[in-house]
Amino acid sequence: MQQIRSHVTERDGLFELEAGSDVLDSPRYNHDMAPTKVRERTWNKWHITALWIGMAVCVPTYTLGGVLTAYFGLSVGEALLAILFANIIVLIPLTLNAFPGTKYGIPFPVLLRSSFGVLGSNIPCLIRALVACGWFGIQTMFGGLAIHLFLGSVFDGWKSLGGTGEVIGFMIFWALNLWVVIRGAESIKWLETLSAPLLVAVGAGLLVWAMPNVSMTELLAIPAKRPEGAGVASYFAAGLTAMVGFWATLSLNIPDFSRYAKSQKDQIVGQIIGLPLTMFLFASLGVVMTAASVKLVGVTVSDPVTLIGHIQSPVWVALAMALIIIATLSTNTAANIVSPTNDFQNIAPKVINRTKAVLLTGFVGLALMAHELLKKLGLIVSDVSLETVYSNWLLGYSSLLGPIAGIMVVDYFLIKKQQLDLAGLYRDDVYPAWNWNGFLAFGVPVALTLLSLGSDAFSWFYSYGWFTGSALGGLIYYGLCSMRAQPSAVKSVV
Repeated sequence: MQQIRSHVTERDGLFELEAGSDVLDSPRYNHDMAPTKVRERTWNKWHITALWIGMAVCVPTYTLGGVLTAYFGLSVGEALLAILFANIIVLIPLTLNAFPGTKYGIPFPVLLRSSFGVLGSNIPCLIRALVACGWFGIQTMFGGLAIHLFLGSVFDGWKSLGGTGEVIGFMIFWALNLWVVIRGAESIKWLETLSAPLLVAVGAGLLVWAMPNVSMTELLAIPAKRPEGAGVASYFAAGLTAMVGFWATLSLNIPDFSRYAKSQKDQIVGQIIGLPLTMFLFASLGVVMTAASVKLVGVTVSDPVTLIGHIQSPVWVALAMALIIIATLSTNTAANIVSPTNDFQNIAPKVINRTKAVLLTGFVGLALMAHELLKKLGLIVSDVSLETVYSNWLLGYSSLLGPIAGIMVVDYFLIKKQQLDLAGLYRDDVYPAWNWNGFLAFGVPVALTLLSLGSDAFSWFYSYGWFTGSALGGLIYYGLCSMRAQPSAVKSVV
């Protein structure tokens, strides 16, 4: 039987694949990983903006100011500036790595086949997936607590369940997240568009509630918790790196969403409007609310779920918790489930479809939170706090993800010059199975990061891990590709 070859067409700078038997029969292809059709690219700049508002307004964002002041030795003003600058900086890899997603309609794992190889792409994909599953578990803990407090405000006897009630809330929220993502991209788009204005309204309401109980002048005048006479530069740079690390994950897998954008202008403008200001304002709200919590509820409370739980009115608690559940759901589904769902499919697209990959993501996230759930049930005793876990992650995983971001940008813009063989990304005969240039460029910064952990003189390499990793990874990759012949990557238009 004659094989029907795939055909690629272009319309207004957007490329579309008409898959033939060479792609449809390939083990690297399934329907969920296929390039989006031009008609499926329906997200305009306001949908992208809503996506970022929905992802940025979450409990971890609320606590970022406290993390920077408690763990990084910054003052409140310095912490808020670090958050703002970091999110302006992270816009650069976000918008650049979004370009191929919008142009070719491909998700993150398929794009990685260009820089790491058709099979090799699974290594950086699984690194990204594991981090996302961990964050999925952390966010689900917050969402589960909100459900527990919501049910406690509605049913008098629920509060007596204590930690068991929190675990039940976790499982309810866990299942709700998986259900949304299994329904597909349009379901996520609908959720983000609905939640964005609600979340903005919640933030404004919390600010009105808190402002009479806090002095911004006194708050900004609180001295930083660092050694007397110590310069601010090194502390600020470390905090800046950690805050870049907060969205280092999305700077890699942003093609998972930009593949649905109508145009490059829509993805760029939507991200600029939606990310930096939202992160800055919601982190600022967290600082204000934490400072006001002593007067509001009698104790210092650093997360909004627990703070609202101190309110005496069951009606207000129920309403506030319902909104926090929506906020956490909108963040978790988009930021922490979509990526590993695609990443796990990339391992064996013909075997693992979207539903199976979503379930796999859910069970890995559940396993990573098993320790915390057992604590809630009273089956184990541990002093490790959830806040400590994710504040330590911010630096650690950004050191791993930085090189991948640098390699992706250099590969697409400088090596491939924005020209990919769209059909070839789904076959085994165009791109190499393993692109060792990518792995060498990734391995050197990671090795140096690990070595720097044991050296005081070289500790700056770890402290500024995302910047050092992305720059060095990109430079090494460019150098290696310039010295070695690369496989051609041209548009397969005919």
